[in-house]
Parts: sequence; structure tokens; C-alpha cells
Amino acid sequence: MNQSERRKFLIRELLQENAQYQDCEIPVREEEQKRLLRGLMNIRCPGQISRDFLKVQDEYLQAETAAKGITKLDDLNPVSEGFYLWQGDIATLCCDAIVNAANSGMTGCYVPNHRCIDNCIHSFSGIQLRMDCAEMMRMQGHEEETGKAKITKAYNLPCRYILHTVGPIISGIPTKADCELLAGCYRSCLELAAENKLESVAFCCISTGEFHFPNDKAAQIAVDTVKEFMQQETSVKKVVFNVFKDLDKEIYRKLF
Repeated sequence: MNQSERRKFLIRELLQENAQYQDCEIPVREEEQKRLLRGLMNIRCPGQISRDFLKVQDEYLQAETAAKGITKLDDLNPVSEGFYLWQGDIATLCCDAIVNAANSGMTGCYVPNHRCIDNCIHSFSGIQLRMDCAEMMRMQGHEEETGKAKITKAYNLPCRYILHTVGPIISGIPTKADCELLAGCYRSCLELAAENKLESVAFCCISTGEFHFPNDKAAQIAVDTVKEFMQQETSVKKVVFNVFKDLDKEIYRKLF
């Protein structure tokens, strides 16, 4: 199969899962097909699916990521020893672990084609990630606490693992407790990385998007917490601060 054939196969399989979608027609245009496929993956509840689907899905997602271009950590220039600032798509970064800004349900974003990092990571990792997270949460028996973290495989992403953490949701000026919870997100991810003997971790800007933590304050907490952690003996030797917006890039640049 080529990419077009894989995409249409995956769309047909997902449409057939739900009776109300079985009469839907597949769009002709490639971009519309991609949006439909991603949307169907986003709204799909965790559950088993055929090996054929997973095989085709894995081939399709890996080819899509390769086409976007994979960035290797070794190709980045540090801003100081052990620290990197990189503006790019975190789902294309090859390192030991990337950090996902998750919600308390921990099974990803269910809004079709939403632009949040949680949606992006789940979309390009594959539906196995949602199934993995759902089982993890079933065994835990309750929603994830703010400031804590979990680790999963990365499936079809170029990194090895994903660290999922729930940041504080802000309305107004962050309180001292909010700041401590955000610091806890960074600390929990690093502790989990160290427990798993990982050397490199890439952080997104936790809580600054849909959760409305002020960008400058969040960046200061991120840098301070990571630098403090890195002063101890740990397997983590390289930390990437990944930014999407020019605003965040300038904030981090000034901090370093």
C-alpha cells in the first residue's frame, strides 16, 4: 500500500466501527482525508482493534512523521551545558522521552483535530496510546492528580517514551499552590525519567495553553525546577525546552 491507500483503508475501518458513520463518503482531497482520519482517531474510545488495522496504521503514521522530518537531539546546539531550547514539533523529536501536557483523564484529547499538544501526541503516536493510558487509569482507579506524572511507550513517535503530566488550570493570577503544582509536574517527570534510566527529556510548555498559566512565570518555574533537579546525581543529562510560539522562545532565550 502507498500512503493514500493506507489512509483510505484506515478511514473505512474506523467508519465501519460506528453504525452512524457507515454511510459516510471518503473525501477526494488529501488534506480533507487527513483531517477526517485524525478526527476519527481523536473521537475513538479506547478499545481493541484488528492487527491488520494496527499494522497499516503504524506504517502510515511512521511515514507521515518521516515526511515531516525527524529532528535528532544530537543535531541541536545546547544553550548551556545539558540544556537545549528548540522551537519545533515535539512529536518529531528523537530523544529518550517527550512530555505530554495531559488532562486528568489521561487518555488524550477527544476534540477532533484540536491543536493542543495532547491531541497531537495521541494522533501521531497511534490508537495504542489511548488504550495503554485507559488501562493504566483503570488500574489506578481514579483520575490523575495535578503535578504527578506517568510514563508510557511512544509507539509510532520517534522518541522512546512519553511522560504524561497534568498541569494546574489557572483563572486569574497563579497562587503559590499553583506554582508549586507546576513545579511538581517538572519534578515528577524528571524523577520518573531517572527511575527508568533515561538520559534525555524534552518538555513542552506545561499549562500555558488551554490551562492559561502565564507564559513568563511558567518558564521561570520550569527552568528553576529543572536546574535544581539536575544538580543532583541523575541519569538525566540533557533537557530540551520545546516551544511552539515565538513568544515562548524569546522568554526562554532571555532566561538562559
